[in-house]
Amino acid sequence: MLIRAFMQMHIWVYRTSGGRLMGEVLGTRVLLLSTTGRKTGRLHTVPLGSVSDGENHVVVASNGGKHWHPAWWLNLKSNPEALIEVGIQQIYVVAQQAHDEESARLVPRFPWLHRYQKRTNREIPVVILRPVA
Repeated sequence: MLIRAFMQMHIWVYRTSGGRLMGEVLGTRVLLLSTTGRKTGRLHTVPLGSVSDGENHVVVASNGGKHWHPAWWLNLKSNPEALIEVGIQQIYVVAQQAHDEESARLVPRFPWLHRYQKRTNREIPVVILRPVA
């Protein structure tokens, strides 16, 4: 309950300030990801740390190293179309899990990921958010 309240406050501050406040946490850029709920059909928004990869944005479905995937990743697997907010920019994207060489190239950009991967047996997905042309 407390985490959900913090996330809602984070989203509100981010949007109100156009990403100037809470747009970076511990040196990592934050974006807002809005997905369509696979069960409810409603829009769900979460703040996520991200890195840029050319015109793409990359996030990791780490869920803090928990043994289950975050709901936003399950939503994207059901419907890969989403909306991200980067500062004041809104960008429609299609999500795709990175595999093989692409994953190997991107993983080092998330130095904390190794620590989370040691906590769980599941593969933590690296997710590429590609702008819709």
